[in-house]
Amino acid sequence: MITVVDYDPAWPRAFDELRRRYEMALGGVVIVAIEHVGSTSVPALAAKPVIDVDIVVAREHVTDAIAAMELAGFRSLGELGIPDRWALDAPTGLPRTNTYVVVDGSLAVRNHLGVRAVLRGDSALRDEYASLKRSIAAQVDDIDEYVEAKTTFLSTVLERAGLTPEERRLIEEANRAR
Repeated sequence: MITVVDYDPAWPRAFDELRRRYEMALGGVVIVAIEHVGSTSVPALAAKPVIDVDIVVAREHVTDAIAAMELAGFRSLGELGIPDRWALDAPTGLPRTNTYVVVDGSLAVRNHLGVRAVLRGDSALRDEYASLKRSIAAQVDDIDEYVEAKTTFLSTVLERAGLTPEERRLIEEANRAR
């Protein structure tokens, strides 16, 4: 079952808690940013109650960032079909999270930041997306089907974010290959 709930004003605080923990875990690793991404990062947007976090690093610091997070109890799951984005399985005791180490400037991080920026800036589009997500969640139980069903809408959002047709095609292919 896919659960989509109303926006929770506690989500930014949950992200802040995660960010503090991640900053401590990353210690001496050079990071560009720790970004709250995904639907929980967009005020007033209904979402799955999972905090998505991108730990943005230069390519040469990816291995160090993953190693530091593993020392903090995370388990690396690899790229999972998304180039330049490494998924981390969180240890118990943290807020529900999808945490990634991503290469600065990569398509993966531009995708996340682009969607966030467009939806934060357009309440009508945000509300349309919330309605779509609720409708899909009511119809499917599989997360891959859920992601696939949102792909066309998100491609439109990414077009507004300035991603090229080729970049949007690559993102669509990755979403469909999950």
